[in-house]
Amino acid sequence: MAFGFVLAASVLVPTAQAAPSGSSSSLARTSDNKIQSAAAAEAYWTPERMAAAIPAQAPATVQAASPRQPSGRAGSIEGVAPSVKVKTEQAQGIGTMLNEAQTVGKVFFTNPANGLNYVCSGATVSSTKRKLVQTAGHCVHGGAGGQWMSNWVFVPRYRNGARPFGTWSAYTLTTRTAWINSSNSDEDMGIVVMNTLGGSSIANVVGGNGLRWNWGYSVYVTILGYPAGAPFTGELQYFCQGTTWNGHGQQVRAWCNMTGGSSGGPWLQEYNDQNGLGYINSVVSHRHADASQMDGPYFDNDIKSLYDFAESLSP
Repeated sequence: MAFGFVLAASVLVPTAQAAPSGSSSSLARTSDNKIQSAAAAEAYWTPERMAAAIPAQAPATVQAASPRQPSGRAGSIEGVAPSVKVKTEQAQGIGTMLNEAQTVGKVFFTNPANGLNYVCSGATVSSTKRKLVQTAGHCVHGGAGGQWMSNWVFVPRYRNGARPFGTWSAYTLTTRTAWINSSNSDEDMGIVVMNTLGGSSIANVVGGNGLRWNWGYSVYVTILGYPAGAPFTGELQYFCQGTTWNGHGQQVRAWCNMTGGSSGGPWLQEYNDQNGLGYINSVVSHRHADASQMDGPYFDNDIKSLYDFAESLSP
């Protein structure tokens, strides 16, 4: 079963914007349906609310009748190192742990269907405007019959309540239209355009991972995320490593026992634990029937299309 959702928002005119590329977007909003600001997000996400947020279950996913073998030319976008130095007092006493990445963080959001607060995982991805965070589709929209999520924030390298790089609020949420219409898990992809914080864009502060698509089903990855279901606490980044294979449909599978809350966490090729950067090649989508395995959408031309769409909406 899949885990982790996220809340998003609407625009003043139509609720969502669809693109010919098969992607859709919505301006990020608060629970009371106002356009979300950095100040509103910071005020809403108190330490108490963060501590009480729970891993959410996504709607039942379906697989499209798509060919097993991917097609298309392999593509790659290079990562970017941070260019803005964080004030030392912010990170005081919070040294980086082995395999912990500052580009990876915990996602917090509210489910408009029941008003409860939930958690996911995500990671920055390099782009010209330096404002994008990659996560799962069900971390931004509830899928078939669901809504865009709200109160959406990203906390890079969150650990035990500490926010060494601050709390970043969403500006625009995007996902694949196929996820919105049919909860197609082959399309369980989301990218969020973040607001600036303190005048800086997020990838300039923590760096941005690269992105890869059409690299085949068998690649070696490091999976990072914040599993919050037992036996994990959701307070630390955890990792799994190994070679992926085709699980079902157009999805990759890996040995990993992370639980709810890790949804949206990146599957990174060539992860460098010295600088916290790698190439995002998939994201955590859902657990396989075997609790020691998990699936993620195979990154083909659709992720590049979503990436281009999100970047076009970035101010």
